Amino acid sequence: MDIWHSPINLVQLNEMSVGTAVAHLGIEFTDFGPNWLSGRMPVDHRTIQPFHLLHGGASVLLAETLGSCASNLCVDSAKQYCIGQEINANHLRAARKGHVIGRVSPIHLGRSSQVWEIRIVDEEERLICISRLTMAVLDHR
Repeated sequence: MDIWHSPINLVQLNEMSVGTAVAHLGIEFTDFGPNWLSGRMPVDHRTIQPFHLLHGGASVLLAETLGSCASNLCVDSAKQYCIGQEINANHLRAARKGHVIGRVSPIHLGRSSQVWEIRIVDEEERLICISRLTMAVLDHR
């Protein structure tokens, strides 16, 4: 089942990130399906912590970026918008190089809230982090 309110344009999504933390960390939207959106982030000097491992905060930024964009793509932007209420993340494995790939899919799409799951894997598809994001759906005034 297709959950998107309007067709997804990856070029446009990536252009919206210029000049933001998303672009600063090298995050890019890469693919989508009828009920998921994915993106990737490099594991490099911008995203590692002092022990040369992927910083957990960078993983959370990737997760929130994917979930926030996905949630807003599900609503009629002329009438509603979505903002984050809560995010959690379990860091399960270290990443040291290459890219990590995040994929977001809905757990719950309600009238006033949405819950999303974001799975972040390394290039060998090993689970690095799993996150859950709760979004509030608000009406424009």
